[in-house]
Amino acid sequence: MKELVEVIAKALVDNPEEVVVTEKENGRNLTVELHVAPSDMGKVIGKQGRIAKAIRAVVKAAALGEKKQVDVEII
Repeated sequence: MKELVEVIAKALVDNPEEVVVTEKENGRNLTVELHVAPSDMGKVIGKQGRIAKAIRAVVKAAALGEKKQVDVEII
C-alpha cells in the first residue's frame, strides 16, 4: 500500500522529493500517512476533497485482496 500511495502522490505534486509515506499496522488495520510539502497540500486534497477521496478509494480497492482495513491520512 505504501508504494501505491507514494506513486500516486508523486504524480500529483510539484515537489515529489518531499513526499513521505509511512505505514502503521495495528492488527487488521493499516494506516498509511502521506506527508507532502505545504505548497502541494491543495493538489493532493483537490477541490472539495475529490482527489483525496479518489486516493482512498483506490487504496481500499487494492486492500480487498489482502483482507485488511486501510485508512489514508494526509498530513
